[in-house]
Amino acid sequence: MHKALAIETSCDETSVSIVSNSGDIYKIHSNIVASQIEDHSKWGGVVPELAARKHLELLPFVLEQALEESKIRIEEIDVIASTVTPGLVGCLRVGSITARSLCTLYSKPFLGIHHLEGHLSSILFSKNYPKPPFLTLLVSGGHTELIKVGERRKMQRLGRSYDDAAGEAFDKVGRLLGLSYPGGPAIAKIAKKGNASKFNLPKCKISNKEGGFLKYDFSFSGLKTAVLRLVEKINLNGDEIPIPDIAASFERVVAEVLVERTIKCANDYGLDNIVVVGGVAANDTLRKMMISEACKKSIKVHLAPINLCTDNAAMIGAAALSRLKIKAYESSLKLGISGRLPIDQANTLYEKEPPF
Repeated sequence: MHKALAIETSCDETSVSIVSNSGDIYKIHSNIVASQIEDHSKWGGVVPELAARKHLELLPFVLEQALEESKIRIEEIDVIASTVTPGLVGCLRVGSITARSLCTLYSKPFLGIHHLEGHLSSILFSKNYPKPPFLTLLVSGGHTELIKVGERRKMQRLGRSYDDAAGEAFDKVGRLLGLSYPGGPAIAKIAKKGNASKFNLPKCKISNKEGGFLKYDFSFSGLKTAVLRLVEKINLNGDEIPIPDIAASFERVVAEVLVERTIKCANDYGLDNIVVVGGVAANDTLRKMMISEACKKSIKVHLAPINLCTDNAAMIGAAALSRLKIKAYESSLKLGISGRLPIDQANTLYEKEPPF
């Protein structure tokens, strides 16, 4: 059995987790997450400098609590990992420096983890998770991507959003409707009272320079603007804004777009397993629609555990252990952090000469 201590500080969640694996079984011994939602909600979104300061303040206490709850001493840990890309630079730096300092202090190997690979690895804590190759829909506040996962952690991005991520669109529409932050849970809650067929909102596409449209790519900025224009029109007429109906219609269209393009991509690439991860993967409408539509195509859907959909260190630990399992990966202590790095370049984090 191997044990990992993992740190996640890419955005506004300060998290430390102790996880282990024995063969194909992954176990969480502790997964402490200190949320900063209250600190950022009054601004309607994450303030990077504030988030970094909170990580610096909270991380020692979260680390101590994670070790105490796990009942595993740091000397028993086999590898220490932290998110190093992508994310908010100041936030990533806090977690990375902490992890590398612990590695130096306790003579442990270090693994820098790609944040998106962390989300992909959250599925390892579910029962009967699929073996590669499979297609992953990663849908969160900062990312909406279709990623083919192959053997030895080889990842290929097949689709992405060209503007707002789905979770970002939820936040912006939620703010537009006067709902609380974050917008995803707030919209999902009020949408249950609304008529999802009330408004015919657009399913935006990305034009292909060679003609037609890019089949697996996403755009949510136009949908967000359509909701804005709808609200302005209703206000201009002096009518009361039907918030539940708008929320339900918006949620339906987002789910339909994600499901239709994901299943199309899986079909075209001959993949019969779809994994859905990320914060928006907790959305009940999306989960039910994905299972229903995929079943019609004889495709099996694997959903990340709801408590692991949003940012957490357990998923980072799972990614580290899966790398350790291959016995070919270790990061240099000189590895820094980067605000951006495509998922298909994740293997560069384990080269002798770090990419940054």
